[in-house]
Amino acid sequence: MAEDPTAEDLTVVDPVTEDPSLRHLLDRVVLVEERVRRAVAARRETDPNPDDAFRGLYLTDEAVNRLLDARPQAPAPDRTDAARHAEAEARADTADPPTRLRRLTTDLHLTDLDVEILLITLLPDLDDRFESFYGYLNDDVTRRRPSIGLALELCGLSPADAAARGRLGATAPLVSAGLLLTEDHDRPFLGRALRVPDRVTAHLLGDDTPDPRVADLLAPCPPVPGAGDAAPLARALAAEIPLVHLSEDQGGAGPALAATALALAGRPALALDLARLAHDPAPSEAVRTAVREARLTGAGLVCTPVDALDREHVALLRQLTDTPVPVVLVGRAPWDAAWSTRPPLLLRAPRVEPTARASLWQDAYGQPVPATVDLQDILSPFLLTPGQLGRAARSAAQNAVLDGGELRAEHVRLGARAQNAAGLDRLARRVEPGVGWDDLVLPPDVLTQLRELGARARHRDRVLGEWGMRPGGARGRGVVALFAGDSGTGKTMSAEVIAADLGLDLYTVDLSTVIDKYVGETEKNLERIFTEAAGVNGVLLFDEADAIFGKRSEVKDAHDRYANVESAYLLQRMESFDGLAILATNLRANLDDAFTRRLDLVIDFPVPDADQRLALWERCLAPLLSNGHDLDLRFCAESFELAGGNIRSIAVTAGYLAAESGSPVTMHQLIHAVVREYQKLGRLTLASEFGPYMDLLVP
Repeated sequence: MAEDPTAEDLTVVDPVTEDPSLRHLLDRVVLVEERVRRAVAARRETDPNPDDAFRGLYLTDEAVNRLLDARPQAPAPDRTDAARHAEAEARADTADPPTRLRRLTTDLHLTDLDVEILLITLLPDLDDRFESFYGYLNDDVTRRRPSIGLALELCGLSPADAAARGRLGATAPLVSAGLLLTEDHDRPFLGRALRVPDRVTAHLLGDDTPDPRVADLLAPCPPVPGAGDAAPLARALAAEIPLVHLSEDQGGAGPALAATALALAGRPALALDLARLAHDPAPSEAVRTAVREARLTGAGLVCTPVDALDREHVALLRQLTDTPVPVVLVGRAPWDAAWSTRPPLLLRAPRVEPTARASLWQDAYGQPVPATVDLQDILSPFLLTPGQLGRAARSAAQNAVLDGGELRAEHVRLGARAQNAAGLDRLARRVEPGVGWDDLVLPPDVLTQLRELGARARHRDRVLGEWGMRPGGARGRGVVALFAGDSGTGKTMSAEVIAADLGLDLYTVDLSTVIDKYVGETEKNLERIFTEAAGVNGVLLFDEADAIFGKRSEVKDAHDRYANVESAYLLQRMESFDGLAILATNLRANLDDAFTRRLDLVIDFPVPDADQRLALWERCLAPLLSNGHDLDLRFCAESFELAGGNIRSIAVTAGYLAAESGSPVTMHQLIHAVVREYQKLGRLTLASEFGPYMDLLVP
């Protein structure tokens, strides 16, 4: 006890404040301060050597004898304490909303003794003079926080009181809720120091900044009007149902629905990012801190996405679901009974339907939208959550500023595409569409079918969702089409045009990343693709689809059996797919008939006729044509029966030849390019085809 603080002027803060929570706290702290004053005075009266400069650093024989003779007792409470306590609590009773200390007392079922111990421990964090004071009372200058024994003494209780000691055990409310920490566990129980975490102190003083330990894992989750009917879930939460599992599909409104329901039940919501939690170095500690944050603010935890936690995290999920705060788990993974010993309320979160997407986007944008921008039509192909819609709106606003300030449809689409996950880029090649309907040269019926495919993608949520035109729980809302035709007839380009028309990216699946010689690996690769595609608003193109969607055959050996298993898996997976998939093949007859039944459209791409070939020649060669050119494109269209891909390849070759010569492309260069394409195709150069230009052939 080398330090001997004075017992005068130890008032922490002037208790006169307009904040009822802070006033209630300070009223109670002043009462504890008075008790500490009396304890100091009592200790000084029985101290034979109060001025010893080395007190607390050693024990003299006299001090040992004094400890053996008697243990100092806390002075009896002043008779005015009860009246002042009653006055402070009466003011707290009239506070609306309840004061923070009163709410914690009620929610955590704290006793009067719990509150007194909490306030005794809190004093050094409110006034640093109490560090010296507690060092004096602990008889040790290095121990500047109250010990368990000192706290019990200041409360007028015996250190042998089992019930009082139990209020500081590991399962007691103060400790289990994280409001109080016990330190120095190598010491005997009574000698262990008590400490209030900084976050708890800040909360009691009115600061609601989240604990830095979980600041990156937690985020406010405000209610979102239009996210679905939250009233049933709100009734369940108000009835103190502690655990809810909300399953959702791509574009689901699970977190928003949970936040809206919690708000209706009178609670704020905190969103816990389980994907980040899975990579936290100490996830169990993070969960305890997140739960304490929810208890301090009276919030419920909205934990998403639950599918980010795998079998290795079952213990973590058990810890999370066994908390004393409402927990709503949101994700695409179905409920697993191993996650909790509590029975959950199982619900399904709806998608944000097309009629609600535009209003949510508009609310986040916060500015008038030009009449030329039809938000409902633009956003209809995108499956976005309320949070993604808000981010898409802010992204569109930034792109509009970059382009001069006027919002256009392409800004809205660009902002929506920016919400795509990046996982599919590792499994498929992403193509940003650069062509449109005017670039296609196809028969009218084929163009009509392509436009019908775009209409299906736009209105699938209304037809299959709102109108329920595809019943069955295992069926998704996906749109699957087959493009069949010879190589170069425009299948891939048409897929790109569909993606551009919808404002989506095109993802071309690379078969080299899919097909594997080992049994079962091809299915795993395809599952990864479909799983990642579920988080992406894009068009999935399987080129050369017959390689993986081939016919099942009679089982004659193990190879046939495993090939049939692969096809059967694909049949099931396509049935539940929610996105837009296009299968392109040169060999339609090789596809299994069961796939054909599951297709929404089958579009045949014929070899172009002479008029279509002329249009293709003119479009492909347009950058090379000069005014008054002497190219006989009509002859080329009528004589050379080529697909559009071959004509484009010839035009590129002619462009290289023109670049080398430094002059506009000539008929000689064009015929030369045709010959090179014939050589690639293995076709003979017949005089009947080349006619008057036969003499231009390369010798």
